[in-house]
Amino acid sequence: MSSKHQKQFMDEALIEQPAVEDHEGAWPSLLTIIGFAFLTFNSFMAVYRSNGDVGAIFFVVFSYLDLVLLFYCLRQYERTPPESPRREHIKMAVWLLTTLLTAAFSYKVAAIMPLPVQVLVWAMAGATVLGGFYAFFIHQEKTRLDPPKA
Repeated sequence: MSSKHQKQFMDEALIEQPAVEDHEGAWPSLLTIIGFAFLTFNSFMAVYRSNGDVGAIFFVVFSYLDLVLLFYCLRQYERTPPESPRREHIKMAVWLLTTLLTAAFSYKVAAIMPLPVQVLVWAMAGATVLGGFYAFFIHQEKTRLDPPKA
């Protein structure tokens, strides 16, 4: 079997698989709970060790809330049916939250770097944000169901 036909066979097998059923209101997994507990503990410790630095406290609180909202939106995106118009709104929220988090971390990193590295950090952040926008909203992957014509 040629690699082209093998890839098509694998694509068809993936398309035919049933969707994973998700029960409304189901509890998150134990690993998710442990991850959020770890994130919360580290955030509290960062605020405690900030010695009252308002900028550091704001950064930690902002990052924590952004991540919690991001994971919530991702969960909602997974649960929303593919044909729902709500899914596009959630996708926009996910992009916006990741953009804000990228900007916040880039700001903190660039603040301690020399000017040439600051330019590089912001260029990489810009490329990440624009690449994410392209991947989320412009690029449309075409799924081919027909066999290729010879």
